[in-house]
This record gives sequence, C-alpha cells and structure tokens, in this order.
Amino acid sequence: MSEPVNADPAELAKFSELAHRWWDPESEFRPLHQINPLRLDWINSLAGLPGKRVLDVGCGGGILSDSMARKGAHVMGIDLSTKALRVASLHALETETPNLQFREVSVEALADEQAASFDVVTCMEMLEHVPDPTSVVRACARLVKPGGWVFFSTINRNAKAFALAIVGAEYVLNMLPRGTHEYAKFIRPSELAASCRSVGLEVSRTRGLEYNPLTRRYWLSDDTSVNYLVATRREG
Repeated sequence: MSEPVNADPAELAKFSELAHRWWDPESEFRPLHQINPLRLDWINSLAGLPGKRVLDVGCGGGILSDSMARKGAHVMGIDLSTKALRVASLHALETETPNLQFREVSVEALADEQAASFDVVTCMEMLEHVPDPTSVVRACARLVKPGGWVFFSTINRNAKAFALAIVGAEYVLNMLPRGTHEYAKFIRPSELAASCRSVGLEVSRTRGLEYNPLTRRYWLSDDTSVNYLVATRREG
C-alpha cells in the first residue's frame, strides 16, 4: 500500500482552478509577482544561487523557480498540482529559461529518492496549505546537503495576521481569492523554529514581509507579526 500523500485535495483543487492565471501579473497571483524580487534577492544574498543545485518545494506555476534559474542556479521545481506544473513547464519552454525542470512528486517521496542532493531548498507560501507542515520541514532537511540552506516563508498565527492576511487581503482588498488561507493552519515563528531544530536545521535569519495597501508596495523588515521568511542551514 502506498503512503498517504501530505496534501489537502481541496487545496490542490483551489490552486489548480487558477493555474492558467499564474503568469498574469494582474491576476490573483499579483502578490506573488510583487514579492518575488524581494525573496529572490534575500535568498541569493545568503545562499549565492549561481551554480547551485536548488529545489523549489511547492513551486506552483514556477514564479520563484524561474527567477532562481535565471540567477544561474540549476533548479528543480516540485508540486502536486498537475495543472500548475503544466503552466510552469510551458512558461519555461516559451521563455527558454535555462537549467530548469519540474516534477510532480511529493517532497517526502523525493527525500527518499534524493537525500542530501541539493545546495539550497526553498519552500515558500506552502506550509500553511498542507495537513502536516512538520513532515515537509523534515523532508526539506533530508534533501539539503550538510551546510546547505533551507528557506521557508509562511504566515504568523495571531489576531493581527488574521485581520490582515485573511480579512484584509481576501475580503476587503480582494488581493487574494476568498478562502485562500485558514487561520488554524498559520504557524508561529517559534513553532517553525522548533520544527527546524528538531530535524537538524539551525535558524540563521528571520525577516518579515510587510505591505502598504495605499502605495501597494511590499518590503522586508524586522516585523514578523504577519508574513515572515526564515533562513536555516543544515548542521554538518
């Protein structure tokens, strides 16, 4: 009997329905297009992407995967949404992005197949969408080489995050489709740090991601009360 896949069918269906809009910067994925340069530059400043073997977990339509490949990394993007991966592959083909491939495989299954194979692993905006985020963190730790970098981004769990990430973003500003996030699945930085430490990942840096709805501008800061990014390194 095959192992149960760590994915929520409703979540996969939600993003599959929107797959054809991944690369439209004015679509529901506008926030991802806007924050991508910030997270790309932060990852590159710490890990030095050129020449590195990189895995992008939960890559969706490939926005981050594509940009890391264009920075000179050799990138594999993985996801369980067939439609999103088709969009990602088609875009890479059309734009002739070098050193970029996509696979439909779970991060846990890939960890069994290619342990300690990657210099850098990224897992952005995914942990709050899976039934067992700790399983994803553990698999990412297994996939990265000793001394390599693993990057996560997710949403804090508190009243401010509920007000801004759900009420504000989904219902007031209509930046995201309603139902994109569930408050109960949000993860506090302390919880994520504990998960990382338990699997041999040392937290190196943490950054907050802020947004001004008037200027429609994002920036990185020290405020991790809503959206935040974590950079970790595998011991060894």
